This record gives sequence, structure tokens and C-alpha cells, in this order.
Amino acid sequence: MAKYDKADLERRMKGAVENLRHDLGGLRTGRANTALLDPITVEVYGSHMPLNQVATVSAPEPRLLSVQVWDKSNIGPVEKAIRSAGLGLNPINDGNNIRLPIPDLTEERRKELAKLAHQYAEKARIAIRNVRRDGMDNLKTDESKKEISEDERKRGEAEVQKLTDEIIKEADAVAAQKEQEILGK
Repeated sequence: MAKYDKADLERRMKGAVENLRHDLGGLRTGRANTALLDPITVEVYGSHMPLNQVATVSAPEPRLLSVQVWDKSNIGPVEKAIRSAGLGLNPINDGNNIRLPIPDLTEERRKELAKLAHQYAEKARIAIRNVRRDGMDNLKTDESKKEISEDERKRGEAEVQKLTDEIIKEADAVAAQKEQEILGK
């Protein structure tokens, strides 16, 4: 059942851009951002839980994150999870809260993060092109089943290509903005 559906293609392409925004949100830019801790999972109560389900994360200052653990018995596991997350953060436990000072980024680290942002953008572009391919395949299938004419297929392909170009341009803009932010320009 390969039926061409422009709205579905657009939804899937925009989903790739949203995933890109989410991935880029986790990249550190030297400023405290609560999204930085989103990928961290903590082992508590015998299972792995996302950090935001066992604590409140806030950014009280531009270069400081504060993690307020709801159940004080979980402070140790939360601190351990943050240390082992590979984010280069050094948690300070004061008994009630965990403070995370955000260190300055070195030029080398900035370049690594910019490269990573570029990789995320490429992944999004690939996902968008895969959706385009699905749309083109659906149009060809519809034509071969005589559900649409050759002219309708060509019109549909032009539509899909235009949509693809727009969404890729949007993804590139999101990535370029993040790279500028990372490089501090």
C-alpha cells in the first residue's frame, strides 16, 4: 500500500529537523543549559531512569547547573552518573544539591563540538533524503498501478524535491547557528 502522501512526508522530514534540534541542544556551548543533562540515566531503585525523573535540573547562573535530587538517598548514584557521562563536568555535592560548574571550553574542544554538530546535521540530511526517496518510490508505484498519470507523478516529484530542499535548508540553518554558538562567534 504505497500511496503518496505529501503531509506524511512533510511531517517525517520536520521530525528529522526536530531530532537535530534535540541532538544539538545537548552540545555544550560554555553556557549552562539544562538540556546538557538530558541524555544521562541514573541507576536507582534497581532500574535505569532519566535524570529528570529523579531530580530537578536548573541553571541558576550562566555558568552553573544545579541538580536538586528529590530523594536524598539517590544523591550518590546521581553524582556517579554525571561523572561517568563523559561530559567533562565535575559535580560538587553539598549534601542537599549537586552543583555543576561549567568549565570554559578550550579551542580544541570547541572544534570537536563543531564537528559533532556537523555530523548531527549530516545525519538529519540523510534522514530527510530517505523520506524523499520513499515519496518518489510511492509516486512511481502509484503510476505503475495506473492510479496517477505520468504528469501527476512528475508534478508530485517536483513537489517532493521542493519540500526536501526547503527542509534541508532549515536543518542547515539550525546546524550553522549552533556551530556559531559553539565557536563563540
